[in-house]
Amino acid sequence: MSLTAETLWKLLSAVRERQPLVHNITNFVVMNNTANALLALGASPAMVHSSDEVEDFVAISQALVINIGTLYSEQIAACKLAAIKAKAAGVPWILDPVGAGATPYRRAAAAALAGLGPNVIRGNASEILALALERGQGKGVDSTQGSDAALEAARHLAVRARATVAITGAVDYVTDGQRVIAIDNGHPLMARVTGLGCSATAVIGAFLAVEQDALTATAAALAVFGTAGELAAAEATGPGTLQVTLLDQLYGLNEQLLAKTSRWQIITCS
Repeated sequence: MSLTAETLWKLLSAVRERQPLVHNITNFVVMNNTANALLALGASPAMVHSSDEVEDFVAISQALVINIGTLYSEQIAACKLAAIKAKAAGVPWILDPVGAGATPYRRAAAAALAGLGPNVIRGNASEILALALERGQGKGVDSTQGSDAALEAARHLAVRARATVAITGAVDYVTDGQRVIAIDNGHPLMARVTGLGCSATAVIGAFLAVEQDALTATAAALAVFGTAGELAAAEATGPGTLQVTLLDQLYGLNEQLLAKTSRWQIITCS
């Protein structure tokens, strides 16, 4: 695995050229944001939730994104069907365990999905801690922990789930249990716009469609998304303009901007 500015540009260019179809089973609060982020990136989003068609749609998609933000029983059934189909069909998929520690029902749903073989699990520190330690963490869907506090738990979760685990926060951490990459892009104003973490998950889904190594795909996606957010914050006057400008930055990112702005560190673990 070699993460370089050239890698970021290569994978972003691949998304733009291939325009992968990314199947999203996501929450109602962020559906529009997620679709627009994928479109600005260059991918093709689809929001298909019905149990009657999710299996057929997964089969024609290049990646699956499952987000349990507005969880209800029919949705969790569709998520399970889609995840099983994705695994059987070789379609990479990512789990976003939104608010995993908020209630026992949500925690059980997240744990059940994590057991169905996601390639990537992406959450904030409280969500990853709740999923890794199987106990309540967090304040609703918001994190009460810094991302570094969940790193050891994320490593254990990665090994147990046989997945790449990403913790997003002031610094993003990505691990497969052995390798760790820290990404230091983004801006505090991004936390004032609902669903940007969910959008980051969808962007990871698009990168999984063009890169087989889940650790590389996840780290590159978060570096690209964080870079776009950082550049957007430099122009924005508040959360509203940030949201719009972020889409423009995703659309306009080029190799020079990525090389100049993206920051990461590869950490060797014992």
